[in-house]
Amino acid sequence: MTEPAADHRAYRLSSIDMVRGLAIVVMALDHVRDFFLRGAALDPISHAGIDAGLFATRWITHFCAPVFVLLAGTSAGLMTARKSRTELARLLFTRGVWLIFIECSVVSTSFTFSPGGIAQIGGHVLIVMQVIWAIGVSMVVLSFAQLLGRRACLTLGIVIVAGHNLLDAVWPSGGLFEEQWPLWVALHSQMAYRAGPFLFIFVYPLLPWVGVIMLGFGVAGVFELPQDRRNTILLRTGIALTLGFLLLRAFDSYGDPYVWHRQRVATATVMDFLHTTKYPPSLAFLLMTLGPASVICAFADHMNGFFKETLVMYGRVPFAFYVPHFFLIHALSVALGMAQGFGAGQLMTMFFYYPKGYGVGLPGVYIVWMLVVVTLYPFCRWVAAVKARRRDWWLSYL
Repeated sequence: MTEPAADHRAYRLSSIDMVRGLAIVVMALDHVRDFFLRGAALDPISHAGIDAGLFATRWITHFCAPVFVLLAGTSAGLMTARKSRTELARLLFTRGVWLIFIECSVVSTSFTFSPGGIAQIGGHVLIVMQVIWAIGVSMVVLSFAQLLGRRACLTLGIVIVAGHNLLDAVWPSGGLFEEQWPLWVALHSQMAYRAGPFLFIFVYPLLPWVGVIMLGFGVAGVFELPQDRRNTILLRTGIALTLGFLLLRAFDSYGDPYVWHRQRVATATVMDFLHTTKYPPSLAFLLMTLGPASVICAFADHMNGFFKETLVMYGRVPFAFYVPHFFLIHALSVALGMAQGFGAGQLMTMFFYYPKGYGVGLPGVYIVWMLVVVTLYPFCRWVAAVKARRRDWWLSYL
């Protein structure tokens, strides 16, 4: 295969794009698991008795959202070298609004294939507010916060990320389909909200993600340093964050509302230790994920070959992968359901409403995952080449 056109924009770093690309490929595994695993649960990692293979499959995907959000902030921070604060504010605001629109319309439709509503929720139209929603709102907030400068954003980011778990004891504890709470509860808890014909499911509570994107914006200066200096800082920071997670989790007095316990089997103890809270992302969860991600980023510059080039390509067009991959996964799940004897209409809904008996085992999930990644490769490669050689304003929204 020939290499895609190189992207020579000054703020593009292959290490950032590689880590982002790795995150998006791993993310697809989680979504394939949602739509294809037999007897799939909303969050299998929280179920007692989960086997190590399924736990690892779910746990590894925890790295994706923190990496996406942090690097969204970092990429914005690197744009300060070529854009004024006013120009950057306008770009971040419009990008954020665009992402929110895409989440509510296109992505939510890909989840259900039923834009007119689904019977399981009384015929309401399901709007799923996930990571694109969180990034979009965080970008809107950052469009104003970045006017304060990187240092102020870094400080605010650290305060939010390190301190938001203080709210655990006082914040209303919602559930994914609980509708009794006012909308402000979605800042730090999952909840549902009906508005006319729509049922909004707030999967990603917002406050911690706003902290993460500010943190990413604040540390952008590290990526402007010479390569050796940058990678030394990333490596040391990653090790420090990972050790911080181990110590924080070992003492288990702050940083995550879920208390781990020693189990009879060592493997079960490790899984319980690593079972941290994603909704909202706890301090322990973010240390656990961003620490190793920083270490990987430190070594990314020293990697070469087709594997890295492929991840860099995916990392430069995350939007072009993210939106189509949901449609592809859902379409493949409908095909599988029909092959298993179910009606297509039974699969025109959210995956957790799929009929009993549908699905495949974990090995089948991995096969479908690889199929999805390979199928989207030509399209993403084409989009990456277009973005590398052209400077049309609308390409920054893809």
